[in-house]
Amino acid sequence: MLASGDLASASWELVVRVDHPNEEEQTDITLRVSGDLHIGGVMLKLVDQINIAQDWSDFALWWEQKNCWLLKTHWTLDKCGVQADAKLLFTPQHKMLRLHLPNGKTVRLRVSFSAVVFKAVGDICKALNIRRSEELSLLKPSGDYFKKKKKKDKNNKEPVIEDVLNLESSSTSSGSPVSPGLYSKTMTPTYDPINGTPASSTMTWFSDSPLTEQNCNILAFSQPPQSPEALADRYQPRTLIDKAKLNAGWLDSSRSLMEQGIQEDERLLLRFKYYTFFDLNPKYDAVRINQLYEQARWAVLLEEIDCTEEEMMIFAALQYHISKLSLSADIQDCAHESEVDEVEAALSNLEVTLEGGKADTTLEDITDIPKLADNLKLFRPKKLILKAFKQYWFVFKDTSIAYFKNKELEHGEPVEKLNLRGCEVVPDVNVAGRKFGIKLLIPVADGMNEVYLRCEHENQYARWMAACILASKGKTMADSSYQPEVLNILSFLRMKNRNSSVHMASSLENMDMNPECFVSPRCAKKHKSKQLATRILEAHQNVAQMSLVEAKLRFIQAWQSLPEFGLTYYLVRFRGSKKDDILGISYNRLIRIDAITGIPITTWRFTNMKQWNVNWEIRQVAIEFDQNVSIAFTCLSADCKIVHEYIGGYIFLSTRSKDQNETLDEDLFHKLTGGQD
Repeated sequence: MLASGDLASASWELVVRVDHPNEEEQTDITLRVSGDLHIGGVMLKLVDQINIAQDWSDFALWWEQKNCWLLKTHWTLDKCGVQADAKLLFTPQHKMLRLHLPNGKTVRLRVSFSAVVFKAVGDICKALNIRRSEELSLLKPSGDYFKKKKKKDKNNKEPVIEDVLNLESSSTSSGSPVSPGLYSKTMTPTYDPINGTPASSTMTWFSDSPLTEQNCNILAFSQPPQSPEALADRYQPRTLIDKAKLNAGWLDSSRSLMEQGIQEDERLLLRFKYYTFFDLNPKYDAVRINQLYEQARWAVLLEEIDCTEEEMMIFAALQYHISKLSLSADIQDCAHESEVDEVEAALSNLEVTLEGGKADTTLEDITDIPKLADNLKLFRPKKLILKAFKQYWFVFKDTSIAYFKNKELEHGEPVEKLNLRGCEVVPDVNVAGRKFGIKLLIPVADGMNEVYLRCEHENQYARWMAACILASKGKTMADSSYQPEVLNILSFLRMKNRNSSVHMASSLENMDMNPECFVSPRCAKKHKSKQLATRILEAHQNVAQMSLVEAKLRFIQAWQSLPEFGLTYYLVRFRGSKKDDILGISYNRLIRIDAITGIPITTWRFTNMKQWNVNWEIRQVAIEFDQNVSIAFTCLSADCKIVHEYIGGYIFLSTRSKDQNETLDEDLFHKLTGGQD
């Protein structure tokens, strides 16, 4: 039998700070506990001693020194390792967070600070009605991101405050009453596939949600273009190293916001992190399509991705068209012009998928792999030699190109055979100048072989370019995505055609356009306002008949066709190298790029990857590929966990299929991305 004095010595005092939601100051509560008391018992004692009648169900204990939540309420203090010197905070798990969306809007809503970021982002996307949350994540902006010029600082503070969409009554906790039926299997929110407005039946499901029809429209409609002055004030990355710095702030998906030092009401960026936009459907994805369009638009305007001047005019024309339709008072009447089924059929070809489109319903003879054979011109760059193209007879079969001196020699030995699996395919096109070129960067043991092909006309270019793109992914022209890829390329080329009309010049005086709003500041400086307006209106003629959602999807497709699309950059030092390089990470490959010149050095594809791991002590990522190729590098611009998560995340996303319902294997995601800290 223990005496009362022995019992007292077995217990000890634990000080817990209580975070009262309605009071600015925190209060300290002293409890007498013993090591065999479980966490749930500590919280019960706390609530009894606080003696305030309120709902404490969202509160949990946060251990400051260990930087972790004590969420396993059945664990004892001894099992958790909590002793008298522990600093514990009794605080709500859900706190307010300001999320800066791609369209420039800031949404303020309640988010779980105790769930891992992957789960928290899923709950945020449910509240905002964005499907496929696994493609998005939270980015902590660098100090430069919201920086404006000093003389503008005072003028620019107010609009930021006014632009906040407050969803404070929302809670993204699972099982909460907000948005009750939005993501149930029987009630999926639908939108008009022409203009992106919520269907009337959908809006009744928003009745208990802060995401009212007005708020939903704010997220699904693009914002008016910013003034050239405001555009010039935005932070623009000038070099690959600048771009690498932008990607340093991605949060760790396998840890909570609190564990990563995020404060209540802090501003984070909600962005599409992985450039694999699965199953984009205008009927369900008005918000997702709009936010994706806005992210693409700002990437082009701020030159986060490079494009030619000709391509910039297409992007400008589409932006102008979208802004006109978004402001049009007649937009609601568009829905009744044709049957929805017809619209869906027309837009089905525009669904932006990673591999280039849906499978055709026509049966293909899989025993006969198609081939291309034609006269093309070839050039291999060498030092001190002028760019001279020479004509050969080319045959494209499987994933290889062979070329011969002439057609008659096709059945003999080729001059050379190029295996395109794993190569980089870059368009080299100027439609106005009738130049249709394809630049191939073919990986070899000591770097990349550079080859230029020149086609005669756009139809030939579309066929060969589509074949090269598929071959780089290890696919042949028998793949169902070949024909849609050809059509996408032709569609993009036709948008580049400049069809100047006689009446256009006279209409310039009456136009309601500020052309500098639709192009990058550097492009705006090169041309007079009237010249820019003329070129944008010329390009606009090719897109003027598009509906609002169709134009956004076209913009996304044009963005996807840019050579640098989907590349995320990091500054790294490769093992054995004496200088820093840029590592580009894409959905299907890694690229080593010269940090000074920006020229790709070599490419490694995920399909050839055998394994990858991280040495957490020296923070080094090591990857093994087929044919005994292995690489290792340390990350200089970000934590190596971010790069490790990118690689695992893309491999995880490649496992998705339309046969699945929208439930994700979260355990697999964490297994591929979490690593072992």
